[in-house]
Amino acid sequence: MVVEYFLNPFKAEKKPWEMFFLGFLYTSIGIFLSLWIFRNEASLIMVFMITMAALPIFYNTMRLEESKDLLMDKESEILKEHNKAISFFMYLFIGITIACAVWYVMLPTSTISQLFDKQTGTIQAINNQVSGNVIHNMNAFWKIFFNNFKVLAFSILFSFVYGAGAIFILSWNATVIGAAIGNFIRANISSYTSSLGLFEAGNYFHVVSLGLLKYSLHGIPEIAAYFYGGLAGGIISVAIIKKHFKTKKFPAIMRDFSELVLIAVGFLVAAAFMEVYITPVLF
Repeated sequence: MVVEYFLNPFKAEKKPWEMFFLGFLYTSIGIFLSLWIFRNEASLIMVFMITMAALPIFYNTMRLEESKDLLMDKESEILKEHNKAISFFMYLFIGITIACAVWYVMLPTSTISQLFDKQTGTIQAINNQVSGNVIHNMNAFWKIFFNNFKVLAFSILFSFVYGAGAIFILSWNATVIGAAIGNFIRANISSYTSSLGLFEAGNYFHVVSLGLLKYSLHGIPEIAAYFYGGLAGGIISVAIIKKHFKTKKFPAIMRDFSELVLIAVGFLVAAAFMEVYITPVLF
């Protein structure tokens, strides 16, 4: 996209918050085009549109991060540099998520049913998995963890095979979480309106805050894990494409890959714990 001319990985690492607006823009354009051209399949086409828009900067970031493995020796410094990329990826993800939530709340019900059809089905399936008394249920914890670990494995695999393929999985997850937040806000707005007869601004912001908090508690560490995994797979992919596996630096690249994956798994453990033991208590 033309926007890529103004924002590249070097600029994004200096001003990561700008990626929020880029994610919001990509999503809004994707929603508009999918509803306009491919209305019957808008829920999936929207994800492809977002993915295609974000792909260039994602892949260029993989190349940049892999080059840091060759130039830097201390692993602590390398991880610090990687965290800059993770930071602006998270802003991009949040931008996509918030855009989906905003459009979910604002668009008519008939349009939402088409635009978020697949996402709604996924949300219902997830709710069925974690329904019931899960507060003291270790089985639910391990089930959620292994489900998330499977997504992490796909993120690594997609990035390894396609260079930046993990962006598709992350875009999909962003639309699902955005739809869940939007549905929560919309349902509670209706509840307040029917019970009070008048919906005050304070109640509105209360509902919005609850919706964001409910899914961000476990959502942020979970998505961070997928970004670390996607970054790890992308670094190996770039190293193989550039034939850096023949150099003396390749063991350092593999060590960096392993540490990124371990960090990702740690985030998944924290996310599963929050989803099973904390979120149900608060909400």
